[in-house]
Amino acid sequence: MALLELSELSIAFAGLRALERVSFEVAEGEILGLIGPNGAGKSTLLNCVSRVHTPTAGAIRYLGMDLLRKPIHELAALGIRRTFQNLELFKDATVRENVVLGTALRYRASLAAELAGLSRKAEAQAAARADKMLRVLELAEHADTPVTALPYGLQKSVELARALASEPKLLLLDEPAAGMNPQESRRVGSTILNLRKLGITVLLIEHDMRLVMSVCDRIVVLDHGEKIAEGAPDAVRANRAVVAAYLGEDAAHA
Repeated sequence: MALLELSELSIAFAGLRALERVSFEVAEGEILGLIGPNGAGKSTLLNCVSRVHTPTAGAIRYLGMDLLRKPIHELAALGIRRTFQNLELFKDATVRENVVLGTALRYRASLAAELAGLSRKAEAQAAARADKMLRVLELAEHADTPVTALPYGLQKSVELARALASEPKLLLLDEPAAGMNPQESRRVGSTILNLRKLGITVLLIEHDMRLVMSVCDRIVVLDHGEKIAEGAPDAVRANRAVVAAYLGEDAAHA
C-alpha cells in the first residue's frame, strides 16, 4: 500500500498556477526524489503535504486517510516531519538541546512543557533518543556545542537529527545538502540510505543530482507546476523532456 498518495493536486497563488494536477504515490520504505528547476513547484508541493498550504483542488492521502482534513499540529503525531531549505534551529540552544526539543513532538508535549521539564520517564526517553540520533548523524562530539558555533553543513545535520528524533514514518526533506561541500553531501546521502533501516520513508527535494541519483528508488520531475516525468533514476536521466527542462546534456551523460 502507498504510504502517501497525491491525486490531481493543484494550487494557485494570485491566479498563477504553482501546481497543476500533479499525481504520484510514495510507497512505504521508498526514497523518492522530487526534482525540477527553480520555480517548478517542488517546495509548494511539500508545503501542501505538510499542511502549510491548502491545495485548491485534488487530494492527499496518508496511510489511507484524508490528510487535508488534518490540522497541521496533528502531523507529528501521525508520523510526518519536514525539514526546510532555510535552517529552523533554536539558535540559543546547544546541539543536544535542539535535538531533545525535537522529541517533544514524539511525546506530544508542548514546547513550553519541554522547556519546563518533561516527566522523568519521558525526559530519559527524550535524552536517549536524542543521543541515538546524534550518533547516527556523527554529531555526538558536538553535543554540548552551541548550534550557532557549528559550520553550516553541520547545522543542517542538526536539523535533520531533530526531525529524526520524533521518530517519523514519512520524512519530507527540502534540500538537505544545500550549501554543503561534496564530502558533507556524500555523508547526507549515506544518512538518507540508512533511514530505510529505521523504517522511514523519504520524499526528497534536492538539486545535487549525484546525491539524488545515488539514493533515490524513483524520481518525479516537475516543471512549471506540472509533472513531466516519473521513474527510475536511469530512465529519468535519459528522458529528453527532463534533459531539456532541467538536467542538461552533461548530466544526462554523467
